Amino acid sequence: MTIEHLVTSGVFSLDGQDFDVDNNVWLVGDAHEVVVVDAAHDADAIAAAVGDRRLAGIICTHGHNDHINAAAALAERFGAPVHLHPQDRMLWDAVYPDRAPDHDLADGQVVKVAGTELRVVHTPGHAPGAVCLYAPELGTLFSGDTLFRGGPGATGRSFSSFPVILDSLRDRILTLPGDTRVLTGHGDETTVGAEAKDYDAWVARGH
Repeated sequence: MTIEHLVTSGVFSLDGQDFDVDNNVWLVGDAHEVVVVDAAHDADAIAAAVGDRRLAGIICTHGHNDHINAAAALAERFGAPVHLHPQDRMLWDAVYPDRAPDHDLADGQVVKVAGTELRVVHTPGHAPGAVCLYAPELGTLFSGDTLFRGGPGATGRSFSSFPVILDSLRDRILTLPGDTRVLTGHGDETTVGAEAKDYDAWVARGH
């Protein structure tokens, strides 16, 4: 069982603003099948990383365009389903008005790949339908843009809420074992324990 990492680059667009961003794309699986967590920007690069393996699914941690803008092309190429939490459908539809996700993600759902469980944890705040994926056997959390090294994901834009993301982190994520690896949507990895010690400082900061 392996976790593979790609960095792809492109533009994040929301609220009439554009930002150049580098995104982390994660492939979880083995020599025979994988899932892609967040198909960002470059379908060709992600397809090359998948290779001749079965692509069991494309899991979107949320619906911001920079996390989904290669999803449809990748899905078509491999015949793979796209999974998204339904509360982010309005973000998806802004990118893909004529193509719906294939499956809704739900809190507590288990996605299996190569014999390993990825547990869906609904963590609204950065976006209403934001999710993290927890792989207890791997001691790893795929946090999307809910948690980064240094604190919560951004909440200063449409459909986001700082109090809500704080609640999600306090109740759903920072309760995980402290040595859990946190593989983020952008930037460097961290651990649950490294971030949990700063929770009170995030509250005091207020954003």
